[in-house]
Amino acid sequence: MDTLAWFRHNETQIPKVHSRDSGKTDKGLELGHLVGRFCPYKSGQFRLSQDQVKKYFDDSQIDFSGKPAGKVIRYATAEDISEERHLRKIVEEEIKCCKRFIEELGLSMKIVDAEHIFGGERIIFYFASDGRVDFRELVKKIAHEYQSRIEMRQVGSRDEAKLLGDVESCGQQCCCQRFLKALKPVNMRMAKMQKATLDPSKISGYCGRLKCCLRYEDKTYTELKKRLPKRNTKVKTKQGEGRVVDTQILTQLVIVEYDDGKRNAVGLDEIEIIRSAATEKTKNQKPKTQNEKPKA
Repeated sequence: MDTLAWFRHNETQIPKVHSRDSGKTDKGLELGHLVGRFCPYKSGQFRLSQDQVKKYFDDSQIDFSGKPAGKVIRYATAEDISEERHLRKIVEEEIKCCKRFIEELGLSMKIVDAEHIFGGERIIFYFASDGRVDFRELVKKIAHEYQSRIEMRQVGSRDEAKLLGDVESCGQQCCCQRFLKALKPVNMRMAKMQKATLDPSKISGYCGRLKCCLRYEDKTYTELKKRLPKRNTKVKTKQGEGRVVDTQILTQLVIVEYDDGKRNAVGLDEIEIIRSAATEKTKNQKPKTQNEKPKA
């Protein structure tokens, strides 16, 4: 699974164009991509600080770790690229072999994807299962077959979609595949606030969970909602006095019902909230200090 992070290096010149490199991570030796226009170099130094780059990714809803994830060993050679292509081809056979062993052992698990670490010293299998699975015998069989270190990693439905997802209902590639590196929680409150349909088939993504895109505008919706008066608040408009029966967050319109039963949509800047005497008294009342005693 892809990781977007800082990598240490000893290079004096960093190419401005897209390039491949070989780096050492906690998984082992891996091929990666030098990406990101927000991390340019000049004389071997960052023009932007790590905090500035991290803030950019946080504001863009792209999860980014400020800690180095490894070290760049060298720029990728033609042999490295060829080896990477070869590993991608044999991964398909490794998945088929793993599925065959799963059927033989009668294990309740589904192989989602596999990753053959560059260099061949480790193969990682990603699987989905409803519960815990004893896969020790499976690991022994695969390790004996390929003479490599085997790891089994269980993933949830969102991670499965990140590995296998294709095109979403919007016509774009799944966000979790395209740029989201860590999947943050999404709840029904976000869908309700955005007036989205609550039909599960329309608000659920490839993974079967609520779509991640509901998070993108949640902050804006929340800030706009705070500006609007609550329901049953008494207000005054050019048409007279009435009460708020509904609001429209994006358009910042307030639906006012007057004493004669008529309703009208009024802009937020065209209404005046009528505060009751009790509310004004509470607002203007001086708060008591801890040492202050009530008067007799």
